[in-house]
This record gives sequence, structure tokens and C-alpha cells, in this order.
Amino acid sequence: MFDIIKNYLKKAKEEALKEYVISSAEKGWIGVDLDGTLAWHDANTPMISIGEPVPLMLKRVKHMVKQGYRVKIFTARAQDSEQILMIRKWLKKNGLPALEITNIKDYNMIKLFDDRAVQVERNTGKLILPEK
Repeated sequence: MFDIIKNYLKKAKEEALKEYVISSAEKGWIGVDLDGTLAWHDANTPMISIGEPVPLMLKRVKHMVKQGYRVKIFTARAQDSEQILMIRKWLKKNGLPALEITNIKDYNMIKLFDDRAVQVERNTGKLILPEK
């Protein structure tokens, strides 16, 4: 457990020290969840594979990249170096560039696409849409 925390803190420090040039009008980056958002995933999908791309989301991500947005794959799989290699192969196979892969959220994230998120109005705690 200590090694996991130590590794997480190391990744967080590395991420905080990076500097990027953003070509879009908005500063920051957009996070895109992998399993269940960009790639098909259900309870039967083994973690040793990544599902087929979700066509609408794949198209959206390609468009964001083309528009110059900094897009990161935001996934719990990022804690495992073998999973990162598998994700990189999946991205290439599906026509995406070598996007950054992370599980660390920072102040520069401007948007997150995720199948599990519930959007909350800033500083109020009010849900944007009722929970299902």
C-alpha cells in the first residue's frame, strides 16, 4: 500500500512540474474516461483487455484533438504500467495520437467526460441534472 501512495505522489509531482503550450483558446486540458466512455465496458469485460471504441465518443475526441485541445485519457488503469502500454496500443489502433494517460486530476482540467460522474453546480452542491 505504501508503494502505491509513493508512486501516486511521484506522478502528481511530475504532472505539476510539466509545462505545456495550449493551441486552443481555452487553457487547460480535457479528461476522457476510458472504460465505459471512450471504450465499451461492462461487468463482464476483463481488465486484461480494452473494449471496442464507442463511435460517438471516438469521433468527439478526434475532433477535440484536431481543434488543438490537450486531451488526456483519465483512467484508474494509469496506475499500472502494463495497462498504460495496452492503452497506448488501443489509441494507435483506433486512430488516436499518443495522448497523455493519467489518473491525476489537477487545477488545469477544464472538462471531464466520464460515464460515472454526476455534475454538481459550482459552490452550491446542487445537482445539474437529477440522479438516475
